[in-house]
Amino acid sequence: MLTAITREVSSSINRCELTHSPREPISLDLARQQHRAYEDTLARFGCEIVRLPEEPDLPDAVFVEDTAVVLGDLAIITRPGAESRRAETESVAEVLRTYRELAYIEEPGTLDGGDVLHVGARVYVGLSERTNRAGAEQLRRLLLPKGYAVTPVEVQDCLHLKSSAALVTACILLVNPDCVDVDAFSGLSFITVDPAEPRAATALRIGGDVICPAHNPRTVEKLLEHRIRVTTVDVSELAKAEAGVTCMSIILTG
Repeated sequence: MLTAITREVSSSINRCELTHSPREPISLDLARQQHRAYEDTLARFGCEIVRLPEEPDLPDAVFVEDTAVVLGDLAIITRPGAESRRAETESVAEVLRTYRELAYIEEPGTLDGGDVLHVGARVYVGLSERTNRAGAEQLRRLLLPKGYAVTPVEVQDCLHLKSSAALVTACILLVNPDCVDVDAFSGLSFITVDPAEPRAATALRIGGDVICPAHNPRTVEKLLEHRIRVTTVDVSELAKAEAGVTCMSIILTG
């Protein structure tokens, strides 16, 4: 059984935090249409959708992934690197406490869920503009008793680790090597994004299938050439807020 926690797009999304993208007007109606289609895609892959209500005063609240890291029976409530986003965590924690034991990242640590990539018993943590070493170390201490090993990875020229590296099979990463050193991922194989699509290293793996943004067709074609089953979703309007396809849900198993 899969559960996908999502949240309605905030009416204030045009005030979202931006790190590497120029600000463009975002159509709220279109963003909400795309978000509903994204939820419908998750539902087709067997997810029960738990949709949280809009947070009109929190522009980035639709990007729920950044508020929590869920591994096994533990949900770690993050301390987002952007101060404007820290109020997002409370309502997500209230939902997650019905499913999992809770733990918290505390000051001076910062951690965004988009910087956490889980591959088997290994957890990679991006050291980015949103996640610091103190946050990564707190995550390591919380996960060590659960049997996970945490590896910090330097990230550059992109928002999060999962903006530059995405698991597309049990042992293959889709990566942009200009943003992350692939040598950090020992034992894994790689597919690199098409150079014309530098923001294409975002993918959501559910079972044996991968969900990718439709606006990266060249990179999608590379995945298909490797016989990876791909479903595309149109998130082009949400991408103006630096969205990928992992950041708009928290997927729970069991």
